[in-house]
This record gives sequence, C-alpha cells and structure tokens, in this order.
Amino acid sequence: MIATLRGRLSEKLGGYVVLEAGGVGYGVLMTSADRGSVAQDEEAYLYIHEHIKEDAHDLYGFCRLETKLLFEQLLSVKNVGPKVALAVLDTGSVDTVRQAIAGGDIKFLQTAKGVGKRAAEQIVVELRDKVGAVVGDAAEELVGRSAVNVQDEAVQALMALGYNDFDAQAALVDVDPTLSTEQRVKQALSTPH
Repeated sequence: MIATLRGRLSEKLGGYVVLEAGGVGYGVLMTSADRGSVAQDEEAYLYIHEHIKEDAHDLYGFCRLETKLLFEQLLSVKNVGPKVALAVLDTGSVDTVRQAIAGGDIKFLQTAKGVGKRAAEQIVVELRDKVGAVVGDAAEELVGRSAVNVQDEAVQALMALGYNDFDAQAALVDVDPTLSTEQRVKQALSTPH
C-alpha cells in the first residue's frame, strides 16, 4: 500500500497531477484546492489513498492528513465512491464540509458534482456523529452567530433529547441566556430551525 509520496510535481493535468518519485511518474487525483496549493516543478509531499478495482488503480493525494481521513470517512458511506468523495471535499475546507455534515446541511452537500439529495442525506445520516466537527469558529461561520457554551445545562438537556452538540447550540443561539434552563430549552424546542 502507498501511504505517502514525496517527489517533484512535473505536471498538472485536469483533475490530477503527475508526481515524479523514484524515477516513476505517479498520476494523483486531487481536490482543486490541493492542486492549487502545490507548485509545478517543486517538491511536494502528499498523503495517498489507493483505490484499486478490476479496471483501475487510482491514487488520490492530499496535502493534509485530516483531508485524507475525511475522504476515507466519506468512502465508508454506502454508494459513495472516490470521485463523489473528492467532489464533496471540493465544496469547501475540511472544517466547512465537517460542519455541513454535522449540521445536516443537505443543500450544501448537493453543490458537489454528482451528489443528489439522496446521497447527501445518506452522507449526513452515516457521518453526522462521526466527523468530529469542531464547535467554535467553523460553527459560528455556519450558524452566522456566536456559539453557545457546550457545558451549558440547556445544551446538555437538548443533547439528552437527541440533539447533537452542534444542533443543540444552534437551537439556543437566539434564546435569551438570562432565562432559566427549563425556559431556554422550551423556547429552543418551540422555535423552528
């Protein structure tokens, strides 16, 4: 198995690059962001995912390990292949994609080439609690307001009712923090999201 490749990037061709390593030119498929961050005729270090099937042996390369790990999580979703997983990663940064999945943002995921409503829903259902979305700056960007404290009793109460931490915080963003925990939870549950 090829885990990483280090070599000179000799060409950029469409959706992939050619990385010269040890006298061999490896064709490596990459997201547009990663392709843009590596310079031609300079050394590059890529994390590699090998996808082998009967009629193809494809290499997918990533500049950061966390991007490769999210790619592999996407591959674990039923009916999501490497081209669709790469298209999902092409929609934004790793944090943005994680927040979209954790927040159940089906419309955002559908902006990826080849991802319909059913596939987007499947990604959310299977990965929502696995993506390790960071609540904080990226969550604020998605919600558009400042995040609520995860240790807040109202957040904990909503999580006990089945909300994930991101949804619980999003539900409480517009609720008056000076109300009692019970009142805040009731108000969050009665507000449509």
